[in-house]
Amino acid sequence: MRNLSSIPSPEKQREISRFEDFARNDGVGKPATSRILILRETHETPELVAQRLELAGGRNRFGEPNYRAVWGWNRLAWIGGKFEDRDEHGVLLRERIELRKEPKYPAVNRWHIERWVRPEVYGSPRAWYAQTNEIANGQNVAALGPYPSRGEYELCFTLETSKGEFIQLTPTVAEHIARAIEVSRCRPRGKSREKLYDREARENRAYENWAFDLLDDQVPAFHKQPFVTVS
Repeated sequence: MRNLSSIPSPEKQREISRFEDFARNDGVGKPATSRILILRETHETPELVAQRLELAGGRNRFGEPNYRAVWGWNRLAWIGGKFEDRDEHGVLLRERIELRKEPKYPAVNRWHIERWVRPEVYGSPRAWYAQTNEIANGQNVAALGPYPSRGEYELCFTLETSKGEFIQLTPTVAEHIARAIEVSRCRPRGKSREKLYDREARENRAYENWAFDLLDDQVPAFHKQPFVTVS
């Protein structure tokens, strides 16, 4: 269940989203007196950051970047189930079983680096709905929303210190994180391929060391916070 009144307060600039409750009277909608105000901080990804990430990771089959940076409040994902909407006093306004877009990550006031995952990873549409379908009050609901036919972006790295403090996103940091992840994904594993990729591996290690040294200065948590590599 999601309680909209429990969403945390913002830290910096704020965008106000208004949700009005409409009462029904003989089929005619009337604005009710109760109103829920949700404050959330939103940021658009800087263009230069997006360019650096595309340079580091390239594009996917749909012409979209393999890596992207998103602000936590901006990153919404489909969630299906039973929702409770309450006013500022905690009074229940309504219960609904539906699909909604909610923040995907708990760290809503942080920058996140995501990598595109091809749709085949999620199986077939039939398998997707079979695995994600839930029943709420006798109704079927797709708990994770529609099948990701164009793939989906999954979390690789959250920019914050080892103490959970805010770190600003810069083009250099974003590019180095993406490149480091690509290096770890492409590193050869079998001995039979070591000679073939020896030269490339040396170049990658040199770049990786340089990137990590720079990240030590700008992102202290990089070595302490494991990133997720998605195949």
